[in-house]
Amino acid sequence: MSRNVLVVSSAESGLQIERTLEACSNLEALGLNCLFATEDFDRLGISASSNSESKKFLDQALEIVLVLGGDGSILRAAELSRAQEAPLIGVNLGHIGFMSEAELNELEVVIAAIDKKAYKVGHRVALKVQVFEGSEVVFESWALNEVSVEKSARERMLEVVVEVDSRPVSSFGCDGVLISTPTGSTAYAFSVGGPVIWPDVQAMMLVPISAHALFARPLVVAPDSELAIEVLKRSPGAGVMWCDGRRAIDLGPGSRIEVRKSNKPVSMAILSDAPFSDRLVKKFALPVTGWRGPESAG
Repeated sequence: MSRNVLVVSSAESGLQIERTLEACSNLEALGLNCLFATEDFDRLGISASSNSESKKFLDQALEIVLVLGGDGSILRAAELSRAQEAPLIGVNLGHIGFMSEAELNELEVVIAAIDKKAYKVGHRVALKVQVFEGSEVVFESWALNEVSVEKSARERMLEVVVEVDSRPVSSFGCDGVLISTPTGSTAYAFSVGGPVIWPDVQAMMLVPISAHALFARPLVVAPDSELAIEVLKRSPGAGVMWCDGRRAIDLGPGSRIEVRKSNKPVSMAILSDAPFSDRLVKKFALPVTGWRGPESAG
């Protein structure tokens, strides 16, 4: 049985493209078969090869997904491989790359781990979202980071009411509302004032964006809760809903968005047992000077 690796790369510079193709050559020398999304062919120069057609990813069974890029590339890879169980492993080519498991200078280590299957698999909470117009479901999708409901026009705010477990909590005018996973808590939700949630916590978070309200604080709810956002019929502006910034639908007054935990998480390959605290400090360059740590028992 073929050991297929889907390679998703955001490489743009000559050096990054060279490292991507070199990684694929190394994987294939180890007996693995590298596949690519059609959208990456021309940019990576794969279409010029004689066997380019055999490298197109057409829903073949995958062992793992190797992502060379930033968090946006990981979201794209999760979308491409959503129908499968293959874990994702990220090598950072971006600025922060919070979801990446390794940096570019560790690419050889990642390749060796893929070859030997020397990784653990963790499961990240994903969201299921439905949009209703009246009683009709007009849109269904999912998200790894967040579902964002935002105003469409800069000059008009969005009037919404938010709901937890079929009960209204607050209504307000705002620029938008986010519903985030723990994975997404270090992304868009973090930038609008939400808390950081450790990735192994089973929870969802709701964060208002620039809300005109006395009570418009982030809410963290249980994983089996159901969250909803209704665009009020009196809302002066229309909205748009995005799933991970990749899949969207326009929202009119009266639209209802229901979000709950998906039954299908996103699998991520893990190479290190280092605590999430260390990643947080490293990625955000947090000051820890003066820390002494627990005193030795001896």
